[in-house]
Amino acid sequence: MTKQTFSRRRFLGTAAAGATVLASPVYLRRANASGGEVNIWTYNDFVPKAFKEQFEAETGIKVNVRLVDDQGKQFNLLAAEAPNPSVDIMTVAGHRFLQFIDSDLLAPLDTDRLSNWGNINPTFSESDWSTINGHKWGAPILSGMEVLAYNTELVSPDEVKSWDVLFSEKYKGQTAYVIQDMMSIIMLKMGYDGNMVEYLGDPDKAAAIVDEAKEFLIEKKPLVRKYYDGGAEVQQMFVNQDIALAHSWNGPAAALINDGFPLAMTIPQEGSYGFVYTYNIANNAPNPDNAYTFLNAILASPEIGAAMTKASGFISTYKGAADYLSDLEKQSTSFTDEELANLKFFRAEANEMKYGLVDPAVEAIKAA
Repeated sequence: MTKQTFSRRRFLGTAAAGATVLASPVYLRRANASGGEVNIWTYNDFVPKAFKEQFEAETGIKVNVRLVDDQGKQFNLLAAEAPNPSVDIMTVAGHRFLQFIDSDLLAPLDTDRLSNWGNINPTFSESDWSTINGHKWGAPILSGMEVLAYNTELVSPDEVKSWDVLFSEKYKGQTAYVIQDMMSIIMLKMGYDGNMVEYLGDPDKAAAIVDEAKEFLIEKKPLVRKYYDGGAEVQQMFVNQDIALAHSWNGPAAALINDGFPLAMTIPQEGSYGFVYTYNIANNAPNPDNAYTFLNAILASPEIGAAMTKASGFISTYKGAADYLSDLEKQSTSFTDEELANLKFFRAEANEMKYGLVDPAVEAIKAA
């Protein structure tokens, strides 16, 4: 395969360049500035640089960001620090709420302290997954989905109508995916419920389904170039032309598209899963007042939501955020009605059973 020369700086240089000019909404008053700090665990580019600088200048609150790339690792780290965490705000996907809530790691969100709560599209803020035990547990900030991303100069649109292409001999050694996420997709591809909610009353069937998906991925292991963990990693593999196609989250793929890389993404005919990222306050957070000040500020305007989309590639949950995106940015964060009809959202009801089966299966695939 002929290599092309693409600069990582060009394609992976922060997309926050498009986010450096915020509309500077007056979302805070200096009289309320309290100083101190707020500690945040989140994904790369989820706190736009310009917003962070403006927030710190207007409040005197120092924002300490620790980057995370995996929900499971974040859970383990938070659990290890309980009951006195070092973090105030973390980023939890909605379908992982129950795991954190049941372990007493999150504090219920007091939306009365968030005057900007109404700026979130109610499709996200008032959906059934967002309320558990009568409480809100997070502020939805970005939505995403599991997609099939492909280099348009190497792979044709006709080839990516099915997930089968990811396991084809034609692209042997030119593919990558996140094993844990791929397990859910493979179960869906096989005609099963990848959320495993249908099998809550039949753990033996659930175990058999997970085993079937595991054996499929072990059989196909010789075809994959790499199992990866983070969005920046799959971006770099595309830029280096180490891979031609991959399972990806739409955010990292959209960021490459917006930077001019010849990439496209789709939701194959067998379907895929969507998810919502939320900002959550840790139980016994060391700086709870500053945490609420930060949350209210970042929810203040659609321009901030658009800046988060520009930086991360994920779709903003804020009302009107799309009005502040370029045509290319809108294109990279939209899908056809046919594709969206194949999309399901991750659900949490069976997570304890699901991940109790899936996590050991993932380790078995890696070790095979």
